[in-house]
Amino acid sequence: MPRPAAKDNREDAPPSMARSSLLRELPSTERGLRTRSALIAAARKVFEKSGYLDTRLIDITKAAKCSAGTFYTYFSSKEEIFAAVLELAQEDMMHPGMPHVAADDDPAAIIEASNRAYFEAYKRNAKLMGLLEQVASVDPEFRRLRQQRADAFVRRNARSIENLQERGLADADLDPMLASRALSGMISRLGFGYFVARDGQADGAQVDLDEVIRTATRLWVNALRIAR
Repeated sequence: MPRPAAKDNREDAPPSMARSSLLRELPSTERGLRTRSALIAAARKVFEKSGYLDTRLIDITKAAKCSAGTFYTYFSSKEEIFAAVLELAQEDMMHPGMPHVAADDDPAAIIEASNRAYFEAYKRNAKLMGLLEQVASVDPEFRRLRQQRADAFVRRNARSIENLQERGLADADLDPMLASRALSGMISRLGFGYFVARDGQADGAQVDLDEVIRTATRLWVNALRIAR
């Protein structure tokens, strides 16, 4: 997927959704790293199957085929291993926003590529995205971190919209930040609606991912009045 320019990577770098206070240093041995990774993989499956509230540590250790003592060697609680799951998964499941547009790039093509990357990642991680909605509803601190991350993407998209306006490629009368917030929110809820709430189904049929991408891109391009 297209990546933001270096400036965008420095400014408003999306914060982690995993609380830093819950993240330990990595094990120093290969065996320790493998065991920790196995616990994280097992925890993600259990969280996605049972939900955050109903997941028990015994469920995680059973799925990972390890003892409680092994679990406590690497994690002290359900909250701590959930933070580790987030740290590992968030770069794949969270899209970095519409990339910086260079002078010789086609804005519509970049928007389409960005939407494709976002929706493909959303589809791959649909169960986890649903889990995040649940956690956000019961954990104010996680909700705050998640909102901060979303806001960083909105600011990044707003700078790209402003860049297009300065080059005469987008509607100059639009407020870049408000436009970014509206369009980013549309894409986010579209992903949730199709891949989480409807479990990849629409009107009894499998969702056509290409059609979702085409429609979302056309709405974004039309809203900004980008010529194609």
